[in-house]
Amino acid sequence: MKLVVNGEEHELDVSPEMPLLWALRDELNIKGPKYGCGIAMCGACTVHLNGTPIRSCSFPVSAVTGEITTIEGLGTPEEMHAVQAAWVELQVAQCGYCQSGQVMSAAALIASNPSPSNDDIDAAMSGNLCRCGTYPKIREAIRTAAGKLREAQLTPDAINAILGEVE
Repeated sequence: MKLVVNGEEHELDVSPEMPLLWALRDELNIKGPKYGCGIAMCGACTVHLNGTPIRSCSFPVSAVTGEITTIEGLGTPEEMHAVQAAWVELQVAQCGYCQSGQVMSAAALIASNPSPSNDDIDAAMSGNLCRCGTYPKIREAIRTAAGKLREAQLTPDAINAILGEVE
């Protein structure tokens, strides 16, 4: 089975029913997506499939058609995505366990809606749970990242190109 993850093609010999999360973590050693609940309710395992956030813990590898982007492929320490930079700038994370899923959902939101309202943010992030309760900082980081991207005059298409998403 072939998977394209963060721009690299991988050939895996796994069961088609294997959850994508385990293929990423156990087979490809990509540790950003986390196991939280195993039933697609907490968001710790969120990755992008062709730019759309999905819960990798309940998504079988056989259903993957297109490119997977994990937090490792979103940006680099030298060139962070605007959401990652805002997370660091505002010191959003406490324990950090849920943060990769939070960042992936936030990046997808901004790519589809460069000027999200608080209601838009709350709706888009409602499936990502944070046991530390950093929701106010998460919302502030999303607003900050969206503002910086708007200031840079990036269109949604340009943002998607930065994310490496395939249309």
